[in-house]
Amino acid sequence: MSKMKVPLDDIKYVLLDMDGTLLDKYFDDYFWEHLLPEKYAEKKNVTFGRAKEELLARYKTHEGTLNWTDIDFWSGEVDIDIPALKEQIKHLIEVHPHVEDFLMMLKQRRKKVFLVTNAHYKVLDIKLKKTRIGKYFDATVTAFELGYPKEMREFWEKAEKMLGFRKERSLFIDDTKAVLLAAKKFGIKYILYKSISSSKAEKGSSEEFQSLDDFRELMPQRQKGV
Repeated sequence: MSKMKVPLDDIKYVLLDMDGTLLDKYFDDYFWEHLLPEKYAEKKNVTFGRAKEELLARYKTHEGTLNWTDIDFWSGEVDIDIPALKEQIKHLIEVHPHVEDFLMMLKQRRKKVFLVTNAHYKVLDIKLKKTRIGKYFDATVTAFELGYPKEMREFWEKAEKMLGFRKERSLFIDDTKAVLLAAKKFGIKYILYKSISSSKAEKGSSEEFQSLDDFRELMPQRQKGV
């Protein structure tokens, strides 16, 4: 496992995405690509294939907007109670390997740790209750609080004012390249691409950003254990 070139001693603020970065995105992929199309097919009395095709096309039109992760919006779009459906499969919500060790290490080193997410507050609540990782964050900010998704500069301008981080001493980790590009343009100095977002999907790659496969890569050698 290669050592990441991230100077933790120079970093005071660590900004972390949730879905796909800290949490296994399999939960979300299964929900949006399998479970919801299945329920939608039953409701509309169409085949699973047709339901999935229709929903994927509708998702695409809202990608990169607040609607993309707004489960109240989607509940209205498909006439299905999305929060209730997510609750039914919350047992699938899992933290990526070594995330908790990494978060504990950051707290021990007195870093300011912020969760920055596009997730809807109802989904955030379900996931933090299931994983119990909320205790590691100094603050949490969502796109819905700020009125802009992370893909837009306005999100970062508002987040900086709200959280009080300094760009030149901040590390940001996310699994979405469009978000990383927005953060880079805004001026965040240290950026990592989380290349393994789902335990059931292919590893991603990035030419522009240094890739992080596993959070163990950011742990000091003496804290990695065997």
